[in-house]
Amino acid sequence: MVHGRREDAVAAARKAAAYLTGRGVTVLAEDDAAEMLAKLGADVTPFSQAHGADAIVALGGDGTLLRGAQYALRWDASLLGVNMGRVGFLAEIDPEALESALEQVISGRVRTENRPLLEVCCEGRTWYGLNDVVISRGGYSRLITIDALVDGDSTGRYVADGLIVATPTGSTGYCLSAGGPVVSPQVDCMVITPICAHTLQHRPCVVPGGAHIRLSLRAEDVQSASLEVDGQTCMELHGGMQVSIRRDERALRLIRMRETSFFQTVRDKLTEWTR
Repeated sequence: MVHGRREDAVAAARKAAAYLTGRGVTVLAEDDAAEMLAKLGADVTPFSQAHGADAIVALGGDGTLLRGAQYALRWDASLLGVNMGRVGFLAEIDPEALESALEQVISGRVRTENRPLLEVCCEGRTWYGLNDVVISRGGYSRLITIDALVDGDSTGRYVADGLIVATPTGSTGYCLSAGGPVVSPQVDCMVITPICAHTLQHRPCVVPGGAHIRLSLRAEDVQSASLEVDGQTCMELHGGMQVSIRRDERALRLIRMRETSFFQTVRDKLTEWTR
């Protein structure tokens, strides 16, 4: 996976492809990235011609890593993030350590960390997310009303710009910006956080990781909203439509090479905390 609009990411991908093919490893890339790298002389197979992979390397920011997570799930592969962006909270290494990291992956001298996934269902369609599920008003000009139930018990009726359901992994993303808590990935939970709620009574809520969350747009109102999973728009919602969210049976395997603790990463990445 490569952020195609970053020259440094493309250059790093070309370097990684050359290193891996030199070690006898077959290199895959998304179709557009494969075409781009082929023009630069790299021996790369497009994803559309592949049937699986042992590991996914995401060169970019967290958005690129989240895109790579979808392929990691599809192929039951491990995922390594290389930070080419500004923060790269989920990324494990910087570009300078890329070849060393690839060597460790090839030799199997890495450990993996399981991260929970969300299964999101609406109108017969299903998506999977590592970070979060967001229902937002999108282009709708007024606040939307969302009823939330956890295991059948109402947590409230939210009148807001939207609502976020995040995993511990996603707690340091959009959820944090909306006022949610920082959650250690070792905690088995989900976080429900309103976006710009109309009343101070609506605060972030932490629920068990195994809970079944059901969100619905109030049917009595003529309103529309956007359903997004890991930052990708999935579908438009209308009054009366329901979204079901629960933990998936699978977990995503993130490749880890450092012994840095979660809160050390928080201090390193969110540098304003240390000023």
